[in-house]
This record gives sequence, C-alpha cells and structure tokens, in this order.
Amino acid sequence: MTEWKKAPAALVAALAVQTVAGLVWAGGAAARIATLEQRVAEQRLVAERLARLEAQGEAVRAAVARIETRLEGR
Repeated sequence: MTEWKKAPAALVAALAVQTVAGLVWAGGAAARIATLEQRVAEQRLVAERLARLEAQGEAVRAAVARIETRLEGR
C-alpha cells in the first residue's frame, strides 16, 4: 500500500512543476507578443509618414514640371 501513496504524490509534484513551467513560458510569450505589437504600431506610424512624404514628393515634381513648362514657353 505504501507504493500507491507515493505514486500519486509524485504525480502531483510532476503536474505542479509542469504547471509552473507552463505559466512561466506563457508569461514570457505574453511579453514577447507585447513587444511585437508595440513594434508593429511604431511601423504603422512610419508607414503613414512615408506615404505622406511620397505624396508631397509627387506634388513637388508636378510643380517643378509646371515651372519648367512655363520657363520653356518664354
């Protein structure tokens, strides 16, 4: 009978260790996910700024083309 009492205690201990390890792993994964989400948010802002700069560059090119056309017409 003493063997039966030891087996459940060992099983409970193993499950407890695995549960703690799983919680530690989940905590680390949550931290990594939070970091990645922050980076993605920053990249969205950079992408929006880049799109605005591209639009401004196109407007400058069009203005320069109009100026060149007027200067050539004189």
